[in-house]
Amino acid sequence: MSPSGKMPTAPVMAARTAVILIIFVAVFTGLLAAVYLRTQPTLEATALAEKTKLINDVLPSSAYDNNPLQDALQLPAIAAFGLDEPSTVYRARRAGEPAAVVLEAVAPDGYSGKIRLLMAVGSDGKIYGVRVTQHRETPGLGDYIEPKKDKNKERPWITQFNDLSPVDLSEREWHVKKDGGRFDSIAGATVTPRAVVKAIRRAALWVAENREQVFQ
Repeated sequence: MSPSGKMPTAPVMAARTAVILIIFVAVFTGLLAAVYLRTQPTLEATALAEKTKLINDVLPSSAYDNNPLQDALQLPAIAAFGLDEPSTVYRARRAGEPAAVVLEAVAPDGYSGKIRLLMAVGSDGKIYGVRVTQHRETPGLGDYIEPKKDKNKERPWITQFNDLSPVDLSEREWHVKKDGGRFDSIAGATVTPRAVVKAIRRAALWVAENREQVFQ
């Protein structure tokens, strides 16, 4: 009741409820902002460490002495990368000279959909390394493209591309052995490696053909 002993009218009650809600939202928003500010540095450091780890998975740290994350090149959608959105290429240098670029590519025709790749291509056109970062291939069959799921721990399937260049090899060689090429595959699971082989070749060729742009 109001000080006069009368029940508050509906408009007054609605106004009080609105004020309470505004105060609640303001306090809640303030708490969220405080939590974000306290955790933001940790989240950023974690994201940075994860990106650095991914780069070092495909490019040995001994191959460069700069910070590739701070030497990034923004590119529009590149069809050869299998991307329909802009992408970022990270440039690695040694003693100030171009050493390699790290880029993302996509094999759109995997058995179960898109296969996302991270790969490093040296300034000489050779591939340093490739890793699968995302896929939905059949467990126990097509997922051997991912090193941690490949039963061959000494020489995972994805390492077949190391030190190869699409310029030095013929187009025919850039196929799985079942199709007359040089790359191994597991019987009954050739759709997946076919897609990966094609995607890697396309991306590496684009880098070789656009060397001046990416290695500036």
